[in-house]
Amino acid sequence: MTHPFLDLPPLSAERFAAIEDGVARLLRTRQDVLITQGEALLPLEGAIRAAAGPGTVALNVITGPYGQTFGNWLRDAGATVHDISVPFHTAVTADQVREAFAAHPEIDFVSLVHAEAATGNTNPVAEIGEAVREQGALFYLDAVASVGAEPVLPDAWGVDLCVIGAQKAMGGPAGVSAISVSERAWARMAANPNAPRRSYLSLLDWKERWIDAGRKALPHAPAQLEMLALQACLERIESDGLEAVMARHRRAALASRAGAGALGGGLEPYVYEERDAAPVATTLRVPSGVEASELVARALESDPALPLAAGGGALAKEMIRVNHYGPDATPGAVRGSLAALGAALAEAGADVDVAAAGRAVDEVWR
Repeated sequence: MTHPFLDLPPLSAERFAAIEDGVARLLRTRQDVLITQGEALLPLEGAIRAAAGPGTVALNVITGPYGQTFGNWLRDAGATVHDISVPFHTAVTADQVREAFAAHPEIDFVSLVHAEAATGNTNPVAEIGEAVREQGALFYLDAVASVGAEPVLPDAWGVDLCVIGAQKAMGGPAGVSAISVSERAWARMAANPNAPRRSYLSLLDWKERWIDAGRKALPHAPAQLEMLALQACLERIESDGLEAVMARHRRAALASRAGAGALGGGLEPYVYEERDAAPVATTLRVPSGVEASELVARALESDPALPLAAGGGALAKEMIRVNHYGPDATPGAVRGSLAALGAALAEAGADVDVAAAGRAVDEVWR
């Protein structure tokens, strides 16, 4: 018996290249785009290990857990690393980046997370990119959570290595990811004797065997189902219009903040300033005496499909995430999440107004 998900013809090199071209259109980039056959951690780590080494002096911006990870990879690669750490309820500024350059003029690599879905903040990449260009440093950006929810423009912002994943705002698969690579980033990798070669982490192998060979023959069997899902995801975004998709995420974030404020019960936005809040997910601080993970567990009893999660690690005690991305960037998902949280807070004895929260969500969405 044939099965539509199993009995598929092989994915051709031509179709693979066409999907890469779709990613390039999404990012409005003329840089080389590689679709990597794994979750976004694959190109995120591969790019750092290819472009950084013992001679690298890196500025690593920490606004959440992924920034901490990048610093660890950079140090492991032998780079000298200077960290900028800001509280997770805020964002870094271009002025802070310039101050770091002034203190360490030898910096030649900058790593930054655009939006941290784990903490609900987003960084002003366009302004930071301007500062990085002034410095002449290589600019590495994790745009996995932000792409589809807010503009991601590697060429306009001077980003040399821009990694995206489809599993959040794009509403696509988690098993493939992509990276855009500038000419000077390729040159930095080629000059790095420690860059991975003949390795699954190697971007240079893909360049040599795929891009430089004219994208005529795939180096190895692609992740067929994930590639087809990514193509469908790109086609859906093109059909809906990227601006409309981003606007939907912005409304979801604004509605979540407004609805949480109207709900009461002691819930407050975790990210203080609206301008620093990511459109991909809204984080909320629970009132004193309430444990976030327990509150989320009670809320999900009414509907396990709601896009609610507690913060990771130590944040599980104090933070709730409303993951209104992809198919959950809707008024129904936001309204349902706040209603479930309201019911759970009421059980704990808090004074809440679920109807007011629903009205606030609807008002923002209109």
